[in-house]
Amino acid sequence: MGDTAGTVSDKHLTIRHRGRITQIRIFFKKLVRMFIYQSDWKVLPMAALIAGLVGIVMSGDFMVTMEGTLMCAFAMACVCIWNGSFNSIQVICRERDVIKREHRSGMHVSSYIAAHMMYQLLLCLLQTIVTLLVCYLVGMKYTGKGLFTPWLILDIGITMLLITYAADMLSLWISTLCHSTTTAMTIMPFVLIFQLIFSGSMIAIPSFAKPITMLTISNPGIKAMCAQTQVNDLPYETITDMVNMVKNLEVGGTVTVGQVLDALQVTDNDTVSQIRAVEIGNLMTIGEIGEDLIHSENYADLRSETILGNVTVGQVLEAIFEADFMDEYKDISVGYETTLGGVVDYLASAEGMDSLREAGLTIETSVGDILDLMGEEEMRERISEYATKANYNPEYEYSRRNVAMNWIHILIFIVVFSLLSVITLEFIDKDKR
Repeated sequence: MGDTAGTVSDKHLTIRHRGRITQIRIFFKKLVRMFIYQSDWKVLPMAALIAGLVGIVMSGDFMVTMEGTLMCAFAMACVCIWNGSFNSIQVICRERDVIKREHRSGMHVSSYIAAHMMYQLLLCLLQTIVTLLVCYLVGMKYTGKGLFTPWLILDIGITMLLITYAADMLSLWISTLCHSTTTAMTIMPFVLIFQLIFSGSMIAIPSFAKPITMLTISNPGIKAMCAQTQVNDLPYETITDMVNMVKNLEVGGTVTVGQVLDALQVTDNDTVSQIRAVEIGNLMTIGEIGEDLIHSENYADLRSETILGNVTVGQVLEAIFEADFMDEYKDISVGYETTLGGVVDYLASAEGMDSLREAGLTIETSVGDILDLMGEEEMRERISEYATKANYNPEYEYSRRNVAMNWIHILIFIVVFSLLSVITLEFIDKDKR
């Protein structure tokens, strides 16, 4: 009996004075065995499934449009936070009684948390690799070079790893605070909602609440990914999609003769160019030109052309040449063998034509016809360019410094949550027995 007591005493003494490094190795091996034999590996296929769903939905717009890439960065941050959170939310609270016994027997809390940090880092790394690979296989392309490495996918992978690991450490800390897995799983949804709502990207936040975004992992994570994918340089397509939706919208109102003349001076539009190229006889007065254009069979096809919706060239010609204000211009002679474009240019630039330019014309047309007259492709490019500039966000600046600052922000979270986990678990013996 005495020998047995002495053996137990020596055993306890050995455990109590075992070094921190040795304890880290022991606990890490234990966690690896749990990964293999207690099905903790199931987090990897779950990560693949979630990544596949997100990749299928987002791959078409990733690094193609500004809003699509921003939404994809938000979705990927959500995936990372989800993976990291559920890696460790139950790991402490599910074996709280075991930890208390081992702590009383000489376990160093710092060694226990360090072992978890090493194991969880390895798990997060595997999840990140799986997520990137699955997203690539379903069509998400990582084109271009990274700011820190020759491969953009590696740069984005570092950001995703940091987000996942920070969320993991946050959940590890929450697990040290909770006395049961039920409590931990009840708290977890509120933590996730907080991270997503206050990410500062997809949901508009009042100015007074914006400082709260600095307390989320998602905010620096999304900013880093947006910077890496050069989101500020991508076209903003929502505006042009809206233009497509309203192309058939009918509009009406009054325009001036000057505005019509200006529109007919656009030379890079095919429809306008054809109208301008129509040849007009010999030396004639403006009045004679008008009579010829309005009544001659030679210009019947020209008069049927539409330039503003259902407004024909003939109606515009009649409104201009038969108006009272034209009386003082009808006797003016113009060019020899000129074109309609030459007449338009003359009327648009001639001195003393102010009253002509100010005269109003009533039209009924559609948005699409106006775009056709002004040059649809050019208008789309201008609208897209303006929308891109209007949505420029300095927080997404494509620079090493910007990405590095966001990485440091996430690393601070990792360090803080790890230290809080150690501090909280040191008081485990104060639990109610």
